[in-house]
Amino acid sequence: MAYTSVIPVCRLDRAVKYVMNKEKTTAVSLQDALDYAANRDKTEQSCFESSYACTLETAFTDMRQTKERWHKSGGVQGYHLVQSFAAGEVSPELAHQIAKELAARVLGGRYEYVIGTHLNTGHIHSHIVWNSVSCVDGKKYRSNYKSYVTEIRAVSDELCRKYKLSVIDTENSNHVAKPYAEWLAEKNGQPTWRTAIRQDVDDAIQQSLTWRQFLNALERKGYEVRMGRKYPVLRPPGKERFVRFKTLGKRYTPEAIQTRILYPQFNRCFVENSPRVQYGRLHGGKPRRKLTGLRALYYRYLYELGALPRKPRRPSYAVRQDAYKLDQRIRQMEFLSKHNIDTLEQLETHRKALQTEIGQLQTKRKQLPKTDDVQLQCESVNTALKQLRQEERLCRKIAEHSIEVQQHLTEARSDRAAQQQREQERARDLRPDITTR
Repeated sequence: MAYTSVIPVCRLDRAVKYVMNKEKTTAVSLQDALDYAANRDKTEQSCFESSYACTLETAFTDMRQTKERWHKSGGVQGYHLVQSFAAGEVSPELAHQIAKELAARVLGGRYEYVIGTHLNTGHIHSHIVWNSVSCVDGKKYRSNYKSYVTEIRAVSDELCRKYKLSVIDTENSNHVAKPYAEWLAEKNGQPTWRTAIRQDVDDAIQQSLTWRQFLNALERKGYEVRMGRKYPVLRPPGKERFVRFKTLGKRYTPEAIQTRILYPQFNRCFVENSPRVQYGRLHGGKPRRKLTGLRALYYRYLYELGALPRKPRRPSYAVRQDAYKLDQRIRQMEFLSKHNIDTLEQLETHRKALQTEIGQLQTKRKQLPKTDDVQLQCESVNTALKQLRQEERLCRKIAEHSIEVQQHLTEARSDRAAQQQREQERARDLRPDITTR
């Protein structure tokens, strides 16, 4: 297996000082990286050194001349890639061959580079150092997380498979770059708004035998699909922007979806592990009377989201797109139950009472003398103020969100009624016609 890492090189000075320091393992300048990659004490044999569009002896001079020719001497000077193999898994010749193929495919013959395969540690590893400025057109190499995963890491893994070497299988092996907030939510096991889209796509796949049927199933769910472009996209109901299929994950590209439709027996391996839903009662115990007003509204909404028992088979998209707000909705429901609030008028009265209490505590805090003796008392007032402000802010959020919740529930009921009507029509169409016999 091969482990890869890319290090940007930003400094051109301190080269001689670094070369003389044998304890250094990471280059801080382009000259350092070139000298380290071609260190004969580590490579042991000159046959494990290679270069492209430059010579080993004058690589740094050649790369600097390229920068001067294109007037791009600033910024990142180059990149230093390290490709490490497991101990005893690969020979020096093969490791060097893989490094040359990796550099050729990733850089495409547009950047000068040198390669040195080092044998001085327990595991053989290769260093590839390339110029940040192209010797062909003067364009700079752009390195980011997406380019690493989809280019360097993917090509390295492909070459390892080609030469029958093991491949590191991690969560990033088939990863598609995504926004940090979404990545963090999925890492913590929390659903996101894309989770609802994946569920609808999975449902459409289960209902379809052909690609056309799959597209029709998505359209019945309110999606708009556009295929005649480089990256096919779809737009969920109620959203303004389109979403690329490939950003939903490797299992949701058009090619993968077609495979899942044609070979349904393999669908199980494509289904992502959805977050586990924990069921439980809300604080305050089971309601003893029929809920009305805001509490009934939130109770029904949490039922639709699946936070309460007797979860329906598939909630509508209007409800599921807010699954990532589940914790917030639960806190709002607990607050309403704790204070027996059923109407917006009661909610506004409670909020005004909180504002009055907040004003009284602020006045009290201003009147406290600035001495050490009352420090504990001041901290107690601040703690109470913080709690009251949180409750007052929660009241405002409930007043805003209750309208949205009501709209989503109305859409959910409409979607459920339409689905039941379609099922009845389908059953009626499948019913045998006894009059023709």
